[in-house]
Amino acid sequence: MSSPANFPILPGTVDAAGRPATLGVMGGGQLGRMFVHAAQRLGYLTAVLDPDPQSPAGRVSHHHIPFGYTDVQGLAQLAGLCAAITTEFENVPASALQTLAASCPVAPGAGAVAIAQDRIQEKSHFTASAGVAGVTCAPYAVIATLDQLQAVPADLLPGILKTARMGYDGKGQMRVKDAAGLAAAWGELEQVHCVLEKMLPLKAECSVIVARGWDGRTVAFPAQRNRHVDGILAVTEVYDGNMPSGLAERAQLATESIANHIDYVGVLCVEFFVVDDGSEHGGLVVNEMAPRPHNSGHYTLDACDVSQFDLQVHAMAGLPLPAPRQHSPAIMLNLLGDLWFDAAGQPRVPDWPAVLALPGAHLHLYGKLEARPARKMGHLTLTGPDAASVKATARQAARLLGLSGFEGG
Repeated sequence: MSSPANFPILPGTVDAAGRPATLGVMGGGQLGRMFVHAAQRLGYLTAVLDPDPQSPAGRVSHHHIPFGYTDVQGLAQLAGLCAAITTEFENVPASALQTLAASCPVAPGAGAVAIAQDRIQEKSHFTASAGVAGVTCAPYAVIATLDQLQAVPADLLPGILKTARMGYDGKGQMRVKDAAGLAAAWGELEQVHCVLEKMLPLKAECSVIVARGWDGRTVAFPAQRNRHVDGILAVTEVYDGNMPSGLAERAQLATESIANHIDYVGVLCVEFFVVDDGSEHGGLVVNEMAPRPHNSGHYTLDACDVSQFDLQVHAMAGLPLPAPRQHSPAIMLNLLGDLWFDAAGQPRVPDWPAVLALPGAHLHLYGKLEARPARKMGHLTLTGPDAASVKATARQAARLLGLSGFEGG
């Protein structure tokens, strides 16, 4: 894909129509907020389309357009302000991105986002693109009709039934043991289109974040080892030796191939499972992709010389993509709304003074005005001179906050 006309979009400039260089984002959550900060640091103006008048990104942007994602007036306002537009979450309607693309460059494009919105399309894409690294999907079956339900092979059970659309952070997923349980779960999910994945013996989880430009140049961050609790990311660890080098290299190669196969532009995260296949380090299975910066990449704000949000800005604006360098071992702890309540359910304030007294502690709160259980309120990144010291500090932080899910090993 060649760069659009009038690229690159240089910060601090004014176009022929007298518009200052403005970058837009669909979505006003924390990812949009961190994108806005990165764009503003470079000197761009920013615009956010989000219906919530108190959205975290909207509150810090130069322009907040408080309309829904398919509102014709809102889309027209965003397109009129911006030289290029991106998205902060994969469930923004692909049709809205297509509408915007008629007026200005959009990265990633509607086609890539549409693939990420549908597990059936996503698995077909992975099958076609990830094999270059010897990476496969988990064995699966599509269930969209009663006939397909009844034809599910017995060796796919026990498995995980996932809705084809609108599933994230463990939502829209149910574990099933047998055919009767599968039928009941599909009914509970209102018989929407689903994918049944065979449950595999899981050893670890990881992700890779790449950025790809309009010219096809791709750069990548190191593979990130992740841990989830109740379907939500709890911990990301990134340092030398966090994963066997062979697995990390294959995950990066597969991610780059997945991006190249659809001429992707922007920041892309691909999540993988490491499964027990009888080999020393296990086999690699591709799980899903996110066409945007990712929770597991938040450590890049403090541990790398270029963050995932910096690269999101560079990619969409047609600026050079510097290869990121991680300068510090890092562990990222996700901070959910549960931390704002004590064991009796009464509101409390986490012990930030004690946490911020820890060496290498970097606290990021997202500006959300109401804490709720399981709501992502912020993250804490711990950096240090070596992996051992970072693990020790992360254990201290987890104890101070009452976090589960990190044992430091």
